[in-house]
Amino acid sequence: MIHWLILPIVLPAFIAPFIVLVARYQIGIQRVISVASMVALIGIALGLSWSASDGSILLYQLSDWAAPFGIVLVGDRLSTLMVLLTSVLALFVLLYAIGSKWDERGRHFHALFQFQIMGIMGAFLTGDLFNLFVFFEVLLIASYGLMIHSGGTVRLRAGVQYVLFNLLGSTLFLFALGAIYAETGTLNMADLAQRVQLIDEGATVGIRVAAVLLLMVFAIKAAVVPLHFWLPSSYAEAPAPVAALFAIMTKVGAYAIIRVYTMIFPPDLAATAGLYGWWLLPAALVSLAIGMIGILAARHLDRLVAFAVIGSMGMVMVSIALFTPAGIGAALYYIVHSTLAAGALFLISDLARSGRANLDLTAQPPMAGANLTAAMFFVGAIAMAGLPPLSGFIGKLLILDASFDTPHMVWVWAIVLGVSLISVVGFARAGSILFWKSTSIKAPDDTDVAEAPSALSYVAVGGLLSLLVAHTVFAGPATTYTTAIAKQLFTPDAYMTTVLTSKGKMSDAKPEGDH
Repeated sequence: MIHWLILPIVLPAFIAPFIVLVARYQIGIQRVISVASMVALIGIALGLSWSASDGSILLYQLSDWAAPFGIVLVGDRLSTLMVLLTSVLALFVLLYAIGSKWDERGRHFHALFQFQIMGIMGAFLTGDLFNLFVFFEVLLIASYGLMIHSGGTVRLRAGVQYVLFNLLGSTLFLFALGAIYAETGTLNMADLAQRVQLIDEGATVGIRVAAVLLLMVFAIKAAVVPLHFWLPSSYAEAPAPVAALFAIMTKVGAYAIIRVYTMIFPPDLAATAGLYGWWLLPAALVSLAIGMIGILAARHLDRLVAFAVIGSMGMVMVSIALFTPAGIGAALYYIVHSTLAAGALFLISDLARSGRANLDLTAQPPMAGANLTAAMFFVGAIAMAGLPPLSGFIGKLLILDASFDTPHMVWVWAIVLGVSLISVVGFARAGSILFWKSTSIKAPDDTDVAEAPSALSYVAVGGLLSLLVAHTVFAGPATTYTTAIAKQLFTPDAYMTTVLTSKGKMSDAKPEGDH
């Protein structure tokens, strides 16, 4: 048994109440503890990723109860990659929150931040659908507290909307779990994958309904059209560091779709054949189009970035909806890219707020630290729009290549290339208004000069942008690894064998073809 596997969940779960009970009124101590926790999580995530990189399946059985009766945590290439991505994003977001003093504008920011990380890590590592629901609820509770951090009527209204949509998703999730348990008698993913295969073709109504309900739940989390309405207001009104952390939240939905619909309900499963392939790709393409058109139409910078998130998730879902190893591999490369790019852009939008009355895309007097902020926005916009030479361009090429031999190639290429041009125009328009036209506007003589953002804030944003550059420079090894992840996902025998037969030891089983 790999005891390290539970640490990404247990560490923030212990740090959060410790901060509340011991350092409740000491913001300096809270900051030190939170940063130390994130650094430790990165170290743990690196170790887990290294252990799983050769195809090994890591297993932790709570109370040493074997699956399917006990609760298990499972670490493979996919889950450990997502844990590492979350840890790295969280560290830079936390540094920005400290540098910008966002953590001082409300109560319990650091405790809620830790609970949020706990929920995300649990969702990536759990091997059980019911516990996936539990961690979704932990995410919902913590994210609501973070959303309304520092208060405000508009923020509260957006937070209520966010909660209502996600409660609807939680209700559907429970219905789906009930239907699945009634049909199969289990909720362990590995056990469920085997039992679904045994369902008679004439008795598949219940499991087909459950599969559709699950996909709807995950589509809500991933903000896929027409279930995306909650995202623009929620992300735009959230505090900038919170919105940046939320960049990984939509990826939880994408992760769940990849995990469940490659192992439990794979494309070749007779019981659910043709159930979602005909509508998921069109919905993803519409999401991509709406997100990129929203960039062009946005009148506020924070809302522009929120629509960029919808567009990037549409791009991810287009690749996932192909349900091929090439498509999943391309989607995973793009997930890493879009998470870093969206996180950086949300933080940059907060940098742009310095010295401005608001984030309206109108010409206003120059902001404090405009030159460096403009340079960072330029890099982030290039990345999100998918222009060369950054990783967004490479990820887009991988997605187009994955769709080349499919019947939907014409539609995918036409929409991806068309909306890419729209996003370029939208980002160029926003940048010119914010940083170019503002130079011709003179501030009133009696206007107080705003302080430039802190050095730590720039370090946090620069760190995320540097990771985007690294993701580009090392695109070869990165795509090789995501291809290996996709191959492991489509040959889940090692995963199922490890979970259902292991007696507490790490399996050395690897997907077919790995040596």
